[in-house]
Amino acid sequence: MSSWQKSTFSGDSHECVEVRTLDGMVEVRESDTGEVVIRTTPRKFAAFLKGARAGEFDHHGDFSA
Repeated sequence: MSSWQKSTFSGDSHECVEVRTLDGMVEVRESDTGEVVIRTTPRKFAAFLKGARAGEFDHHGDFSA
């Protein structure tokens, strides 16, 4: 089983999401609860990451921290 990974930008905070690959799928969950897991394909996750890197989702976050 693959272990959960969170961004190093999260520091010691529990206000982050974690990601792992399991059985060929990418899973994402909240680090503080972990009860809900979103599963998607690597291709869809890669498209999401590409959009995130391009700043497409910046309006959803609080980047003052």
